[in-house]
Amino acid sequence: MTSLPVVRFLDRTTPPHILTLVLISGISALNMSIFLPSLAGMTQYFKTEYAIMQIALSGYLATTAVLQIFVGPLSDRFGRRIMVLGSLAVFVGATIGAVLAQTVETFLFFRILQAAVATCMALSRAIVRDIVPQAEAASMLGYVTMGMALVPMVGPMIGGALDQAFGWHATFVFLALAGFGVMALCYFDLGETLSTGGLSFSEQVKGYPELLRSFRFWGYVLCSAFGSGAFFALLGGASFVADSIFNLTPFWGGVALGAPAIGYAFGNFLSGRFSVAMGINKMALIGTIITLCGLSVSTLLTLTGIDQPLTFFGFCTFLGLGNGMMLPNVMAGSISVRPHLAGTASGLGGAIMIGGGAGLSQLAGSILTVETGTLPLQLLMLIVSLLAMLAILFVIWREKQIA
Repeated sequence: MTSLPVVRFLDRTTPPHILTLVLISGISALNMSIFLPSLAGMTQYFKTEYAIMQIALSGYLATTAVLQIFVGPLSDRFGRRIMVLGSLAVFVGATIGAVLAQTVETFLFFRILQAAVATCMALSRAIVRDIVPQAEAASMLGYVTMGMALVPMVGPMIGGALDQAFGWHATFVFLALAGFGVMALCYFDLGETLSTGGLSFSEQVKGYPELLRSFRFWGYVLCSAFGSGAFFALLGGASFVADSIFNLTPFWGGVALGAPAIGYAFGNFLSGRFSVAMGINKMALIGTIITLCGLSVSTLLTLTGIDQPLTFFGFCTFLGLGNGMMLPNVMAGSISVRPHLAGTASGLGGAIMIGGGAGLSQLAGSILTVETGTLPLQLLMLIVSLLAMLAILFVIWREKQIA
């Protein structure tokens, strides 16, 4: 017997349909990944350098990191509905601006403005917590986050196919239409779900010192930052690798970018299946070891002269698999260190994780050249993955010291 509320599709006097929540989380993930196969071509179009064009990813991630801190308190103050609709309206306008941009500076301005849609990713989880009891929330969140897991697999393929057929502008036209469609759906289906406010931003800030003094919190957050940083570094350099080093078409570049997402989805499954029995620390450690092993083999193959698209992108599946096992567990760990500050820990931890990813993605784009091949990117991913493993080992050691 459950207490799930009655839901009527396209009736905003009832809670939103699960499809609406999946789409508002999915549009955020789509916006991050769909244009990646076009990065090299866009560099040529705007007559700039790849490292400059790559700000379209790193700048977007940096803005998303800042939003992670403010979105929760703002939605507690003004409501979920107005925040979702407002962010989607900004996103659609910014996407149209990106399509019409004639200079790289103008394009990057509108691209970073597109980060407003990251609000939807954060609030989709908050809305679930608003409308269902805690016992059912985990199950419902599994469906909602499915969009975030599946979109990175197909998004680059869609973007690559559109680029190959019509040019990179078509990708952003598609994004604008998708954003408008999701906004219309939210207008008719998403009513206000907030009944009581959470912590204000000032109240969250008051909890920062207590969190930042916790060594375990730092261990979990650094593990997530370094582990996901390897993936963001891959995103930052993958387009250059696919286009300039391996000479792949935008479509096949998009297919190659789907490899880590396949591993990530399977890692999430394993995490859901075994984390309770094995414990979050052990599961996270196994995830970091899997990532490290896969990237080590990939790097060794490159050093021995075996440098092919299949080996490079194929072994990136292990990066996704390891992150799929590690990330849910260290994120759960970071918010359990101080349970009374769970919301603050989630926002601060997410900001540190994505902010670190922004820096690593920009670094990846700046160190790659045709002459160096893929090796600098592989070494960067390998080093930060090692740091992720050391971070979770520190947490395990720390807990033994406290016990």
